[in-house]
Amino acid sequence: MSSGAGAELIYIVAAIIGIGVVSQVLADRFQVPSVLFLLSAGIIVGPVGIGLVNPSAFGTALSSIVGLSVAIIVFEGAFHLKLNKLREAPSAQIRLVTLGALISLVGTAVVVHFALGASWGLSFVIGSLLVATGPTVITPILSVVAVRDRVGAALETEGIVNDVTAAILAVVIFNVVVLSGGEPFAPVEFVSEFFNRLGTGLIFGLVVSLIIWYVLRHVDLSRENAPQNARLIVLAGALVAYGAADFFAKEAGVAAVATAGIVLGNADLPYEERIEEFKGDITLVVLSFVFITLAALLKPADLFSLGVGGVVVALTVMLLLRPLLVFISTAGTRFTRGEKLFVSFVGPRGIIPASVATLFALELQQTQPIPNSDAAATTLIGTVFLVIAVTVVFEAGFARHIAEKLNVIPMRVLIIGGGKVGRALAERLEDRGENVVLIENDETIIQTARDEGFTVHRGNGTDTEVLQAAGADNAKIVVAATGDDDANLLIAQLADSKFDVETVIARANNPDNVDAFEDLGVRTISSSLSTAWAIDNVIERPALSNWMTELGRSGDVQEIEVTAKDLVGKTIAELDDTLPNGVLIALVGRDGDTQVPDEGFTLQRGDHITFLGRKEAVRESIDRCHPRQRA
Repeated sequence: MSSGAGAELIYIVAAIIGIGVVSQVLADRFQVPSVLFLLSAGIIVGPVGIGLVNPSAFGTALSSIVGLSVAIIVFEGAFHLKLNKLREAPSAQIRLVTLGALISLVGTAVVVHFALGASWGLSFVIGSLLVATGPTVITPILSVVAVRDRVGAALETEGIVNDVTAAILAVVIFNVVVLSGGEPFAPVEFVSEFFNRLGTGLIFGLVVSLIIWYVLRHVDLSRENAPQNARLIVLAGALVAYGAADFFAKEAGVAAVATAGIVLGNADLPYEERIEEFKGDITLVVLSFVFITLAALLKPADLFSLGVGGVVVALTVMLLLRPLLVFISTAGTRFTRGEKLFVSFVGPRGIIPASVATLFALELQQTQPIPNSDAAATTLIGTVFLVIAVTVVFEAGFARHIAEKLNVIPMRVLIIGGGKVGRALAERLEDRGENVVLIENDETIIQTARDEGFTVHRGNGTDTEVLQAAGADNAKIVVAATGDDDANLLIAQLADSKFDVETVIARANNPDNVDAFEDLGVRTISSSLSTAWAIDNVIERPALSNWMTELGRSGDVQEIEVTAKDLVGKTIAELDDTLPNGVLIALVGRDGDTQVPDEGFTLQRGDHITFLGRKEAVRESIDRCHPRQRA
């Protein structure tokens, strides 16, 4: 390479990294996925824009650079996939990466074939690539949209698993079907190629991760530089796993780094936090470089050449296939209708489809393996990038607005104690749409709670690190509901002093402890006294007791604060006319005084209204009067 070419590469790399960092900062500032800024920046600075970045300067090395970069990105995403997340919505996650992926693959291939006139082989290559969502676009969304844990776990798992299977499947279809030029191929050969690459990746990923685990656990890495050495060993191991697997079976490296990432991420490594910080910074730089470079390769003409057919493909993938596969995959689970719609309309495509499609297009253009290779390359890269651009702009860019519209950003509640009391409370709160996390350290209780569909964090609730890992920093309510009063008191005090939780409630198993708890400022519920009151109601007030029991099953009582301008100044009669059937305005609280209001009572800002009635009617009333109250 000449000195002039070398200098040009230095300028290009420096420009890409600088633009990438600015894009990441802007994305963080405006709380949207960074891919949105990176894609726009790549097109603007590329040859079709101001011409600051020309990827052709990398020559044939570009494919290798992209391959190693993708390895780091996939390893980073897999490292964060904790196995306990797989238990939060296991049936939904399994179906999303199996049945859901199949629906996406076949459905996309069919619409590409008929809308764009592509061959079946090329159609299935595009369909396999567009199966993948990916952690590079899902993780930024979940960092700014605090959906329920089971929803986040499903999206994260789908992104990581489908990234791997989509890449391998696309390579096998491309090599066995497309490059054959339409020659007949044996299904046995196809299946063999797929599992050969997947198996090779699994073996190399497992072996390398076990070696890294042994070295970090049993070898003295020096006291002074042990964290730094651990970070370097993990990064080098990921690249070695990728290179070795790819050497024996092309594109098996993606499966290798994904396997290594999952194993090491769940192996309780020393210096794990330091490793995660280091990998995160490296991934941001690599992601910026790859996405800007690939976007710079994109020509608007490639998109416009697709015509109406391209629009049909993009809309079908977004508005038909995605909702279809999500609703089928989440059928029979605890996912609410709003959560199903949120997952349906938030499935942006990311770096894996873009990078692999670019590599395929380069191979088609450079080697001319089949007739009309240039046209096939244009269809391939144009379709994939069109779907990426549309889904990133409309799904990733508006993810928070979609979540707010569907009312799926819940209030986070931590319940420490997953016994019968904790689970019964969790069920009631989840029925109202809240994001409930149970904390429990008894394995039998954990399994029971997970079998019932609850999100459970394993650990001792009196441990500050356990509370933090379960999300105490973002919790609005913490309930200490264990059978140990000392533990409940300590948990309540930690939640109040360490995490500044808005509402802290403790269960008192011994009624003699109630006064002591409340003297310390802890809001307390006595199990014994509550049971006694309930029995007394059955004896002395049977009608009221029966009504309260029925209310707990099919009814609800909710309170909102009057903050919306359209409520201030309204009378109870005027508000009542706008409410659905089956709900009553039971109480209004003002300045510490609570009363049953008459029709002429006029609402003021800060009043607290209590609705009573059927669950659906109460929720509809809250949405009408204060739509974001439950968020």
